Amino acid sequence: MAKVMPAAEPVGELKFGQVGIANLRIKHLDLAALAQELAHKVDTAPQLFRRAPVVLDLSHLPALPPVETVRAVLATIRDAGMLPVGLAYGTSENENLAQSLDLPLFAKFRAAYEPGDAAHAPTPPPESRAPREERRTPPPPSRGTGNAAGQHQSQPVRSGQQIYARGTDLVITAMVGNGAEVIADGSVHVYAPLRGKVIAGAQGDATARIYCQDFQAELVSIAGHYRVFEDIPADLRGKPVQAWLEGEKLHLARLG
Repeated sequence: MAKVMPAAEPVGELKFGQVGIANLRIKHLDLAALAQELAHKVDTAPQLFRRAPVVLDLSHLPALPPVETVRAVLATIRDAGMLPVGLAYGTSENENLAQSLDLPLFAKFRAAYEPGDAAHAPTPPPESRAPREERRTPPPPSRGTGNAAGQHQSQPVRSGQQIYARGTDLVITAMVGNGAEVIADGSVHVYAPLRGKVIAGAQGDATARIYCQDFQAELVSIAGHYRVFEDIPADLRGKPVQAWLEGEKLHLARLG
């Protein structure tokens, strides 16, 4: 009788998961100016942009550039300290370009290429923008993403770890350490010290909020609007704080 061998454990486990990526939309071709802009971004917020994965979006150019021009753009991104990982999904010509560059296409950015009135086209996840931050009286809390349960994290999130709540809110009842990253498509609630990066509205929801019990964050971002904290204001450090957007402005205020 043939001996039945136990199934070998797979060497690797392949899944489609969350990848926190930036979208670089090229509006016109000027490599020298682009190099300066990207270098300034990295210098201003190195924790956010240094070695950040970047998807290159060419949808706003009047015509798709030749492959050698795009290679030069990719080299400019690398020289700035960021890592280009693919092109935004688009036309068949764009697909051919990606194949020539041996790069993947990212379907989440497809909306930029859809036919019809651009003013009514769906908007891809917003590019990171340097915020204009104010502290003021917060408006009533948002209703969240519609998933009342949300995703819960009861263990500490340590340096180098990333927690992502896809399509819902994220509720954390343990410390978020320096160098950790917590992300949600909805709002983020942290009932413990928050010392890492916190990103709400990861897919562009401008109604998302951030609430924390002990504010010591390295970075706060909502729907692409962000602020990096080198020195946290004394009236916010270690205090219960919430962050929200009003238009293009990122606001922070103490709770209670």
